[in-house]
Amino acid sequence: TMGGLWLTLLATTVIEVCSEGSTPIAADLLNRAGAPGNAFTFLMAGVATDYTEVMSIRDTTRSWKIALFLPLVTVPQIVLIGAVLNQF
Repeated sequence: TMGGLWLTLLATTVIEVCSEGSTPIAADLLNRAGAPGNAFTFLMAGVATDYTEVMSIRDTTRSWKIALFLPLVTVPQIVLIGAVLNQF
């Protein structure tokens, strides 16, 4: 459900684990819960909302606008793709 996707998005933003550390959690979401969209959302949103990623873009470009562009554009796309994946 969309509520589950939003909770997954919230959890991955708060937990903020690296992609290697989040793979076993995503595998459990896929195998035990049968929610491929939630697993995709957990893996992708963790990177898109990672504080260190945003700060490295900000340091490289010297612009907060460009740095905040990453999560503002990618998170809605991740949720949309996750919802589509959960339908199949």
